[in-house]
Amino acid sequence: MLYLVATPIGNLGDISARAIETLKRADYILCEDTRTSKVLLDYYNIDKKCVSYHKYNEKEKCQAIVQDISDGKEVALISDAGTPGISDPGNVIVRALIDHNLPMSVVPGPSALINAFVLSGMSAPFTFIGFLPERGKERHDLLNRLSSSTFTTIYYVSPHKINDFFVDVYNAFGDRAVSVARELTKKFEEVTHCTLAGGYTGVVKGEFVVCVEGAKIDNNAIADETIVSELRELVEGGLSKKEAVATICQRYNLKKNYVYNLSLNI
Repeated sequence: MLYLVATPIGNLGDISARAIETLKRADYILCEDTRTSKVLLDYYNIDKKCVSYHKYNEKEKCQAIVQDISDGKEVALISDAGTPGISDPGNVIVRALIDHNLPMSVVPGPSALINAFVLSGMSAPFTFIGFLPERGKERHDLLNRLSSSTFTTIYYVSPHKINDFFVDVYNAFGDRAVSVARELTKKFEEVTHCTLAGGYTGVVKGEFVVCVEGAKIDNNAIADETIVSELRELVEGGLSKKEAVATICQRYNLKKNYVYNLSLNI
């Protein structure tokens, strides 16, 4: 049996009795980073063999793990923090066990995205995106697809990329309410409520979970023909096309890419 065991995302007290029992009973524990996991395991006096299992070796480790579980061993999988398989290793071995019809179970517990969503004050349904692709067409195309969704979207963002995140999402979505959670369950936990246009104003430290409100349904949306007409007037009045697009976006709180595409008609 494979057990996917959720572990604390910050405060070491946030672990269930069942999780501790499962880790103590396992034949061995798969760890994203054995050094990080050792802190938790030592804290709870869990003395078990730890096997490194991360995104760079999970495919090559799969066959041996499948064989062990076929032989009746109990294997526990933990990530550095939170629930395995959510932007952390786990999906590969889960798929392999499904293919081989082998047993597995989740020992539930902390999840950063759930904590951040609850603290955001935003509404369900939500869509979890995780880490965005690096800059480029893939990132641009994904944000454009998400821009029309009325669902709250949730992202993981590294601290040194938080400013770029706000710029890129604003360019695709227009202005939206945002909730940025960092250092969840830790001493310096902080949740900052801001807007895409205003940018992030909190401390740039720790890992971020960012919730962005969904697109609002406007039953009185301005017609495309009106936007094109006003763009044409602005350009004929001396503005560049780029300046005209920016003016219309601000005037009607519209997404930049949407107005830019309409500007191609003039």
